[in-house]
Amino acid sequence: MSHWLLRIPLAVVFIQQGLDKIPVDPSTAEAYELPYLVWWFVAFGELGAGLGLLVGGVVVWKVLRELQDLITRFSGITICSIMTGVIWLSQPESLTEVLLSDQFHVLLWVGGMFFALRGNRT
Repeated sequence: MSHWLLRIPLAVVFIQQGLDKIPVDPSTAEAYELPYLVWWFVAFGELGAGLGLLVGGVVVWKVLRELQDLITRFSGITICSIMTGVIWLSQPESLTEVLLSDQFHVLLWVGGMFFALRGNRT
């Protein structure tokens, strides 16, 4: 049950960030120098990853456990992918700079990696 202490805040951050990007606007994508399609995937990926973390954690029937585990793992992979893109777009000079000045995105990346590797077996 302690996985909820990590799952809920991570899901809330991603749901909020995804909702902030909707409706998906091409001018916003241009401001970040991203193609519109990439921006669309980011917006709905953030929303889907947050919802997936919540849905994946609620075990209703034993039959659905494997599916929910896959949903949790896929949500974690999606979070890692989006956070890697965010960190990459900031064009850091070194890994040290990322670790010392971009702790929030690194923390989100680590949270996503936790759920990608562990799934619901927490």
